[in-house]
Amino acid sequence: QKGGEQKVSDAVFIAMAFNKRRFYVFSHVDPIANAEESGDGAEQQEAVINRDILNEPPDAEDLLLTNMEGNENTESALGTEAILRTTMGDIHIRLFPDETPRTVENFCAHARNGYYDNVIFHRIIKSFMIQTGDPLGDGTGGESIWGGEFEDEFVRDLRHDRPFTVSMANAGPGTNGSQFFITTVPTPWLDNKHTVFGRVTRGMDVCSSMEAVKVDELDRPMNEISIVSIDIV
Repeated sequence: QKGGEQKVSDAVFIAMAFNKRRFYVFSHVDPIANAEESGDGAEQQEAVINRDILNEPPDAEDLLLTNMEGNENTESALGTEAILRTTMGDIHIRLFPDETPRTVENFCAHARNGYYDNVIFHRIIKSFMIQTGDPLGDGTGGESIWGGEFEDEFVRDLRHDRPFTVSMANAGPGTNGSQFFITTVPTPWLDNKHTVFGRVTRGMDVCSSMEAVKVDELDRPMNEISIVSIDIV
């Protein structure tokens, strides 16, 4: 006891969220109630933010519900341009966060976290596309920032109607993870099967040079080509 008040034990209970990279810590102490007693609005808001600490990249819905960020910061978090620094040169990509927010969020978070660093281009098919984004390097790996897979985002105005289109690789409907590819020719048969989330704006010559390399019977480059890093603007 101190000053006539009894010390309350701060019991802690920890629980894992189902099918998410998230855990919850429940404490006996309520920082919001303590802040309300003080009557300070700024202190109450800070208490809410400090209590609801996210241990995973929040998506647009999280930010909207918690009102912790404004629209301007949300757009900045998603990014509108990416620069792929590869062992064969830089590839500049315009992203479409308004049209495909989940896909761009996944890509940007992976890029910023270094998930794509040193990942190889494991599949290259001449007059078709160059593919990367698999940390295993064989086309069987990779996951989304939420763990597992996420849904497609097909947009009528974003189609595979031109070369240098950036699109998600998948194994069927709703199976997006981390792998993506860049087309080198128009590929309209991929519309409504793969999510288009970007276009190459500079570095087309780099894509063409990659497309021309020698590959083995599995379409894997004979000489390794990899992503050094990805900058999000």
